[in-house]
Amino acid sequence: MADSPKWLKVVAIGFVMGTVMFALTNRDKDVAAPRQAAVPKRLDIPSLNLKAPLMKLGLGDDGEVELPPFEKPAMAGWFDQSVVPGDSGASVIIGHVDTKTAPAVFYRLRDVKKGAVVKILRSDGRTATYKVDSVEQVAKNDFPAQRVYVEDGLRLVTCGGAFDRKTHEYLDNIIVYASRQSPRDTPLKALPAPVS
Repeated sequence: MADSPKWLKVVAIGFVMGTVMFALTNRDKDVAAPRQAAVPKRLDIPSLNLKAPLMKLGLGDDGEVELPPFEKPAMAGWFDQSVVPGDSGASVIIGHVDTKTAPAVFYRLRDVKKGAVVKILRSDGRTATYKVDSVEQVAKNDFPAQRVYVEDGLRLVTCGGAFDRKTHEYLDNIIVYASRQSPRDTPLKALPAPVS
């Protein structure tokens, strides 16, 4: 490089310095994993003695909300197109009332009373606490989509009413409407670890 013109040395040094500076300023971007939003992990309704793990539910190819698998009757599901419980907006949790052979997670949901507490443990260790406002039974043909999927609050949804043996489906839905118990600016509290 002794025979190289001075401008070439300056360009080479500038290139090396630029590369070093780029690497130093962007190293954290390459190493740090993107932050993931919290998701609901467990549902707790003390008045029903109900504790259930939660899974994510999306939309099926037919545009209908997915349901938890019948093979896991003790599991409920959070509709991932709704907000995470504890955040502002509508949050929807769905569970089966029964299977062909036994009761499922929401078998007693119709028995929950106004004022009952509903807690959702989130993956960030915080707990969203709600108070039941009302419980209604509605025909599936009259499902109140606006009230369930848009209005603020927690919604717990299962099947109910008469069972149609021809279609192998219940004719109605049981819907629990609940509102956040604590103010939005109050930090959520962690639930104790589950007893094994």
